[in-house]
Amino acid sequence: MPGGVGSRRVPRRRGGRWVRALLAGLITAAVVAPLSAAARPEVPAPAPASLAPPTARTLSEGYAANRANAAEAARMAAAHGADRRAAADRSMAAPARQFLVFDGRGSGRATEVFGDLAHADRVAVLVPGSDTSIDTYDRFRRAAAALYGELVRGAPPGSRPAVLAWLGYDTPGTVSTAVLTTGRAEQAAPRLRALVGDVRRVTGGRPHITLVCHSYGSVVCGRAAAGLDVDALALVGSPGTGADSAAALHTPARVWAARGSGDWVADVPHVRAEVLGTTVGFGTDPVSPAFGARLFDAADADHSGYFTPGSTALVNLARIALGGTPEVTHA
Repeated sequence: MPGGVGSRRVPRRRGGRWVRALLAGLITAAVVAPLSAAARPEVPAPAPASLAPPTARTLSEGYAANRANAAEAARMAAAHGADRRAAADRSMAAPARQFLVFDGRGSGRATEVFGDLAHADRVAVLVPGSDTSIDTYDRFRRAAAALYGELVRGAPPGSRPAVLAWLGYDTPGTVSTAVLTTGRAEQAAPRLRALVGDVRRVTGGRPHITLVCHSYGSVVCGRAAAGLDVDALALVGSPGTGADSAAALHTPARVWAARGSGDWVADVPHVRAEVLGTTVGFGTDPVSPAFGARLFDAADADHSGYFTPGSTALVNLARIALGGTPEVTHA
């Protein structure tokens, strides 16, 4: 995942050096990424199940169809000798799993539901960063499950939380040209907006919806945010959103941001520059005063530590998702 500078001020005279570093990264990625892709042949998988837009009444039917599709994907991957992918698909076909979407082709797409979405009154959508695919899905799933567990523990009596793990786009590789630009985020944004529409349709009422945007996922959220019918955006480990300020996101949602003291993103420059005709970088640091987000405490979280069970970061994310903003501890 690309990163952003910390809240400290970077002297202007260093800007040229950072741009040169970004250019060097682009050139390196332009060589490494194609070689890496060439080393990973395509794993065969069936086309996704043909399903109508989900409703509360059709959720169970959709879950069953997607589990069956994952089971078929596992069989095809195993026959191809792709044991790692076959194991991942097989796990996703387990009877207790609930997927609004499953597509085993390429790097894969999946939207997994934790909880009873049809009756949920608080919904958190976890938007992942780079190097998230079906092959690495268990790592992403653990984060979503930890967030769901914290929501359940912290929920007021009678409330019904749910979490959606949204692997809804082709995430960029950490070492790639794509990870330095908004291209993948721009492709992903309409799909994220459509997911929010699906959640509104399924739940029927007016659940409190929070987008929890990790790393490059915050670029996706930034591209999707304008006018989107959500209540909160929480940016963690963010390299930027592509916007100069929270106000420039044009969202009615409350915008939150946090960075743990152990997150390496703090050491990556927060710049936006034209390099070889491409805009590189994501602009203003979301935890800087200039951005204008509400800052919450993530304590000593590293880049992968925002969803550690019991951590300050996770507890605060759950409070935001539950709408209990007075209880959020601030940085």
